[in-house]
Amino acid sequence: MAVKSAATRLEEKWRDILSVHARTMCEIDRVLHPHGLGASDFEVLDILASEAPGEGDQCRVQNLVGRVHLSQSALSRLIGRLEKDGLVERSVCVEDRRGVWVALTDKGRALHAEVLPLQRDVLARLLGSRAVPMP
Repeated sequence: MAVKSAATRLEEKWRDILSVHARTMCEIDRVLHPHGLGASDFEVLDILASEAPGEGDQCRVQNLVGRVHLSQSALSRLIGRLEKDGLVERSVCVEDRRGVWVALTDKGRALHAEVLPLQRDVLARLLGSRAVPMP
C-alpha cells in the first residue's frame, strides 16, 4: 500500500470539509424551506439578530459581506428579497451615502426566533462531536 503524500492528505481533508459543508447547507435548506427560507437567508437573519439584537438596531451591509459567504452583489439581492418579504428594512447611511443599513423587522425577528431551533438542531446533528469524523 502506497504511503499518502502530504499533498494528498491535504486534498482529502479539504474535500472532507467541502462535503460536510454541502451536507449541512442542504439539510438546513431542507428544514427551512417550509418556512420560506434558505440557509443563506437564515444566516443573514441570524447575524442581524446577534449584531442588532434590539428593535431599531441596525447593521451596515458592509459588515455582513465578510460574514456571509456570498459576493456583495449576491448579498444585496438576498437582502432585497428579504426586504420584499418584510423581514428586513434597508436605509441609507447618513454619514456615508454609499453605506446601507439593514435591520430586522418585527416579522423578521419573529421568523428568526421560530426557525432558530431548527437550524441549531441541524448543526447539532451534523456537526456535533460524534457526527463529524476527524481525519
